[in-house]
Amino acid sequence: MSIAAAARVGDPVAATATPALVVDLDALERNIERMAAFARQHRMRLRPHAKTHKCAEIARRQVAAGAVGVCVQKTSEALALAGAGVGDIYVSNEVIDEARLRELAALAGRVKLSIAVDSALGVDRLATALKAAGTSADVYVEVDVGHGRCGVAPAAAVALAHQVVSHGLRFAGLQAYHGRAQHLRTPAERESAIRHAVSLARAAQASVTSAGIACPLVTGAGTGTFVLEAASGLYGELQAGSYVFMDRDYADNHATPHAPVFEHALFLKSQVMSAGSSHVVVDAGHKSHAIDSGLPRVHGHDVEFVNGGDEHGILRKRGSAPLPALGETVWLIPGHCDPTVNLHEHYIAVRGGLEAGRVEAVWPIEARGCIR
Repeated sequence: MSIAAAARVGDPVAATATPALVVDLDALERNIERMAAFARQHRMRLRPHAKTHKCAEIARRQVAAGAVGVCVQKTSEALALAGAGVGDIYVSNEVIDEARLRELAALAGRVKLSIAVDSALGVDRLATALKAAGTSADVYVEVDVGHGRCGVAPAAAVALAHQVVSHGLRFAGLQAYHGRAQHLRTPAERESAIRHAVSLARAAQASVTSAGIACPLVTGAGTGTFVLEAASGLYGELQAGSYVFMDRDYADNHATPHAPVFEHALFLKSQVMSAGSSHVVVDAGHKSHAIDSGLPRVHGHDVEFVNGGDEHGILRKRGSAPLPALGETVWLIPGHCDPTVNLHEHYIAVRGGLEAGRVEAVWPIEARGCIR
């Protein structure tokens, strides 16, 4: 289905074909401003993660509100967003493939580029690519602060920082992101995890500075923990991304005291296509929404969403409330926003609410499918 067929600017949201990925613009704008205000209040740099939305228009809105730029995870994400006009991009992930490093080195001639490293080979190959292109980039050494994924041990950070400097590259600081902490449900669990992460990042910073190498910045944090990193006295930049949309999984966290409140802004519009005696079926299966973090929540109805397969979602009663009727619109809150977005080609941006609003814009998801 073409974008024009799915939705037209000015149409009531009710006219939007289903299933469709819909952004509540009013909620989105409040979310963007609340995070920007938090960063300003705490004198933190804000560099939101664009892997959440993969959309140049949303990135531009974040920068207009005060963000210094955006993060991405993949070379192709960086290329797609740069091609759509985003000018300050941090690849907060390791790139080891020489062909992709050449692409990034060329990109560094067009945008302000930063990249993370966690190996001597990665530093060598990055230096070779940048030298051949005649460009430069900020380089962060990634430290494993508890996730158990990428990154070096704190004591090993100094050797990589020294290698970065010896190649004539700009050592910009440390990448210290604890992904596993983001969905620990209670504030106490998240606080314990980030306290440990801060201790590891601080040890890495100390090892670097004791060798006479300046460490300008520690960057990291996510939507589940950014309040804690901001309070640490160590982090200088926040990389939270999902706050713009607030999926079901993040909403299941118990709230952190004194944290900004973010609203659901991303919805999957579906409709009831079949009705049985004890259930109804909507036209949005897991080709329309990711299920890695669990199934969607049904907005405005006290019903249970059951996985119906590729093209179908099954709704069952929880209590005495009636099920939605045949043909009725059903709004779903995705379990995990990032991979859900990756399934769609565009957003339907709606102003004035889900029920009575109108389509204000249709935004392409430029970095959709950018997995390399």
